[in-house]
Amino acid sequence: MSYSSLVSYVKWSPNKSSRNGTKIDTISIHCMAGNLSVETCGSLFAKPDRKASSNYGIGSDGRIACYVDETYRSWCTSSRSNDERAITIEVANTVAADPWPVSEAAYNSLIELLVDICKRNNIKRLLWRNDKNLIGQVNLQNMTVHRWFAAKSCPGGYLFDHHSDIAAKVNAKLEESEDEDMTDEQFAQKMNTYIANLANQEPGEWSAEARKFCEENGIIAGDTHGNKMYKKFVTREELVVMLYRAINVVINAIKKAFGK
Repeated sequence: MSYSSLVSYVKWSPNKSSRNGTKIDTISIHCMAGNLSVETCGSLFAKPDRKASSNYGIGSDGRIACYVDETYRSWCTSSRSNDERAITIEVANTVAADPWPVSEAAYNSLIELLVDICKRNNIKRLLWRNDKNLIGQVNLQNMTVHRWFAAKSCPGGYLFDHHSDIAAKVNAKLEESEDEDMTDEQFAQKMNTYIANLANQEPGEWSAEARKFCEENGIIAGDTHGNKMYKKFVTREELVVMLYRAINVVINAIKKAFGK
């Protein structure tokens, strides 16, 4: 069994099939076309003659239900190929008319559920371009809508217009989670990459005169390849060496001036 721990109600639907080994890499958000509770929606999907289902349902109260385990393909978007790769979610509407709005509680639960789904299925980011021609190209767009596969308005104007916001909110939470779960080794790798990028950046013109003086007097030597690494962080060890060289330059200049 594989479904979100955020689920508070389960009603299994018989309307499901195998994913045929297809990897889950897509999200399809639907609207219920009514203010159905998760129980009512589950009862509808439990009818074999309905020939319809979704993986999850979200009520206007924010409660989340599971109707088809993620292991299986739900019958939701009028497209076998899409349903084989997608997690499908039905969201209740507070008003059963265009633009089919949803409650704040349902919307917030949708975001949390999507974050959980993405984490467990290794979906790094949600991508939305509102481009039907990108169906299946999950590196460019991994969110699909029912209206692309059938003559329907699903997921309704409200959720459709909020797809960019949904993706942005989910991605922000995924990034926060990635930072929190980062190991010391991963942090060190990121820092090393960041420092290496800094070291390769060119210095500004405003420091040209000072750089020329330091280079000519051996205060700044750089690495073995001649890269002076002016944008790189300076350690205390490197700092004391540069100060030592600078002081010697001053002392030698004084000695020369007084003939000593």
